[in-house]
Amino acid sequence: MMFKKILIAEDHEVINLSIQQTVKELEIPIVDHVFYCDDALEKVKKSHRNNELYELIITDLYYDDDHHPQTLKNGKEMIAAIKEIQPEVKVIFFSSEHKSGIIDSLFKDLQIDGFVRKGRNDAKELKKAINTVFEGKKHLSLDVKNNLKELNSYEFTAYDITLISLLSQGVFQKNIPTYLQNNNIKPNSLSSIEKRLTILKEGLKINNNEQLVAFCKDLGLI
Repeated sequence: MMFKKILIAEDHEVINLSIQQTVKELEIPIVDHVFYCDDALEKVKKSHRNNELYELIITDLYYDDDHHPQTLKNGKEMIAAIKEIQPEVKVIFFSSEHKSGIIDSLFKDLQIDGFVRKGRNDAKELKKAINTVFEGKKHLSLDVKNNLKELNSYEFTAYDITLISLLSQGVFQKNIPTYLQNNNIKPNSLSSIEKRLTILKEGLKINNNEQLVAFCKDLGLI
């Protein structure tokens, strides 16, 4: 048994064709493909109207701009829009994205079913992901799984991300309390902010705020 109808969304023609070839080897009867996010949404809408639903969507995360203006700019926006129409559809992201924070957000925010990183042996990994998702399980390659495990071990809170995001925007540490107070975020005293940033830096063995910002950017947290 296998999926009967899937949709591939990928803007690079060679990669799109490669994915089509990979899924054909799994003998999936109906394999549609598009190059734009808006087109993917329209196909899902049509399939929903005709009660001929897609069971799986394989999509890239990032799409290049060209002469065709698009309402949906990336795979995350596209899947969010599609899930408003068909919440139960299975989704696998096939992307070169390596930042753990961004990948983690796809699973948490969009409830996706799998992530395959483009690279060596990605066709084999994509087949494995499709089979795993068909069985009703989540798929993560070992390297991505280990990266997410490492990310989650840091236990950044929403408050931490707010502080670090403000620093990344060039807000001086001494001015952060004003922002927090204006947005009713607590604790918002300068001493509390300094204490929390010190704890984060000591825990990560980082010397200053600039390194803390760079570290979080590398993870894709900000």
